[in-house]
This record gives sequence, structure tokens and C-alpha cells, in this order.
Amino acid sequence: MLVKRAEQAMLRAKTTALKFVGLTPAQYVALYELDAQPGITAATLARLCLVSPQAMMILLKSMEQQGLITRSFHPRHPNVLELHMTDAGREALHAARQRVEPMETEVFGAFSPKELIAFREYLSRFAEAFEKG
Repeated sequence: MLVKRAEQAMLRAKTTALKFVGLTPAQYVALYELDAQPGITAATLARLCLVSPQAMMILLKSMEQQGLITRSFHPRHPNVLELHMTDAGREALHAARQRVEPMETEVFGAFSPKELIAFREYLSRFAEAFEKG
């Protein structure tokens, strides 16, 4: 329950911070990944965001309607749609980062450098144990 409590606290804080920018946490993560990998497909973005392809399509439709992203055909593969952030999407991501990154810095600042290394190691092992099934 401790991990769930921490996850919920993080989600509440980020949801509140992102509300001022007009983004949801899911939109923030999608824009964050698109910034790192412009031109990726919806399927790749869904995997990176840990959601189903169907959920990603719903998210992308709303983001496209908000003018945050565009979809265009790949120049060599006409059946593949690439995703790109618009200027509005970049502005929203920048504004969101200004609200989220200080929060993350403050949270990680609660740990000494040594504790942070151990925390990351423990969290990685925790996730790997679940992934092994």
C-alpha cells in the first residue's frame, strides 16, 4: 500500500499543477515523449506511456482537437502516421515543465545523494520483480 499511496500523492500533485496549464497527466507524458522522439507512431507512444493503443487513440484525438499535436503520413511509408507537437504543444509542455520539475526537485531533495541512489535501486528491483511475474 505504501507504493500506491506514494503514486496517488504524486498523481494528485501533478494533476493539480498541470490543471493550470490545461493538461492532464496523460497529455503531459505524451508531450514529454513526443518531445524526446518527434515523429513516432501512436503505437510506439502508447508503449512509452504504458497505455493501450485504444486509450492512446482517444488521448491523441483530444490532443489534436486542442491543437497540441498533428498527425502526418510518413514520407516513405504511406500507411504510417507520424506524430508531431505543434507550437501550442511545445508551449504547453514548457509551461507544464515549469510547474512539474520544481515539484520533482523538491521531492527528490528530501533524500541525500546516497539515499537517492539506494531508492532508485530499490524501486528498479521492485518493478523488475513484478515484471518477472
